[in-house]
Amino acid sequence: MDHPELSVAGIAPPPATRLEPDAIGIAQDTVISLASVAPAVSIAVTLAALVAATAYGSVPSLLICAVPMIIMANAYRRLNMWNVNCGVSFEWVGRTISPYLGFLMGWMLIAAATIGTAATVDVLGPTVLAVFNAPAANKWWNCLIAVVLVLAMLIIAAMGIKLTARTQVGMAIVEYAILIIFAIWGLSAVLGHHAGTMPITRSWFSVHGIGGKGSLAGGMLAAIFMYSGWEGSLYVNEESKRRAVNPGRAAIMATIILAALYCLATLGLQGVVSGKVLQSAPSPLITIAQALGGGSWAKVMALAIALSTIATVGTIIVIMARVTYAMAGRRVLPDVLGSVSPRFRTPVVATAVCGGLLLVVSCVYLLVTSLQNAFTDAVDVTAELVILIYGITTLATIVYYRRRVFTGARNLITLGILPLGAIAFLGWVFWKEVATTTLAQKWTLAGIIGAGVLAMLASRAFMRSPFYRMPLDSDKP
Repeated sequence: MDHPELSVAGIAPPPATRLEPDAIGIAQDTVISLASVAPAVSIAVTLAALVAATAYGSVPSLLICAVPMIIMANAYRRLNMWNVNCGVSFEWVGRTISPYLGFLMGWMLIAAATIGTAATVDVLGPTVLAVFNAPAANKWWNCLIAVVLVLAMLIIAAMGIKLTARTQVGMAIVEYAILIIFAIWGLSAVLGHHAGTMPITRSWFSVHGIGGKGSLAGGMLAAIFMYSGWEGSLYVNEESKRRAVNPGRAAIMATIILAALYCLATLGLQGVVSGKVLQSAPSPLITIAQALGGGSWAKVMALAIALSTIATVGTIIVIMARVTYAMAGRRVLPDVLGSVSPRFRTPVVATAVCGGLLLVVSCVYLLVTSLQNAFTDAVDVTAELVILIYGITTLATIVYYRRRVFTGARNLITLGILPLGAIAFLGWVFWKEVATTTLAQKWTLAGIIGAGVLAMLASRAFMRSPFYRMPLDSDKP
């Protein structure tokens, strides 16, 4: 991608795109976005909390939350039409609002991805061990499973985006088929009033839930966690066909698919067992599968959760590596992280570093009991980091297209009113989220952002990147 404005300013343009162009199509882009969300894992870890927060009014919360998510996906799409760069929020915010804020966006994304995915890896060990009727609490077996998983997905990620995409498609077909089958099976059991099920009432379709005890704010907090990751296709935009168009469309399609899948799954599964059983279950989805079909079918559900975990780990390694590669390409990180394998056309050094970081964090969490409370606090604030990233990137859309906002009713709505509404929604969710966090979690959030500021200052002082002196860009209608 050319940057003629940099030549005018006397600043050398970034290196030409070296990742493999036109490697994947829109269907694979969409699957990558879905994989970065990890639907089965998201439902597994959120269903009980979502049902409790909404008093079974989960479907309205999921549908309402889908609206701002689609609006933000469209905002990302518009930014991608302007600037195809796998750095995404780092590049877009840095080029429109502030390069320093752009660096922080990259930092927060890598931090949130590392912490959140390490927590997801923790789900895999007990799930796999349960399939083989082995003790799920053995931390060394859990660590070994995590090591094998991360190394396998790291190798696949390093060997090329085509192999990564094919792997993701294969796992997605099995994972989503299992989820849909169980959702329909569960809905049939609930409608048939099988023993132990919760009957569907009108309250299930109210934002206030059964008896008016549901909390819309609580439902939104759970729902935004479930949707986060829909933008995964944008991080592989430089390797996509029709790269200025397909990744953005894939993000919107993925969000719509997630809304449909989540509504079907929660509607079909939340009433299979009583609320008391659901809240006390160590793994709600496996408990539900056990109630529907016994131990053998519980293992099938465990397979879906395992595949979802594996898929998201592979996708997150790819995403982290692309962001790191983009930041190195702008010389705000060491140049070696921007190197690309001539054979595989992937940022192998960045992939190895990001995969290694994820591996270390996962093993430390699994093995060092004394650090688990601190890690849990870090996991709890990742949603807040994601909210900040989404909100500021959506703001970058308004800033970049500000001259176009008042050129017509459609632009006023799509580039002004709707993005502002989505930002206001995120602000409300962020306020509610912070209000419920502990003091330790607040300090953890401040620590992650503070460490990013220190890293940015070090980058500015020692790397002396021209990125920090680039003129800000905006659309010129």
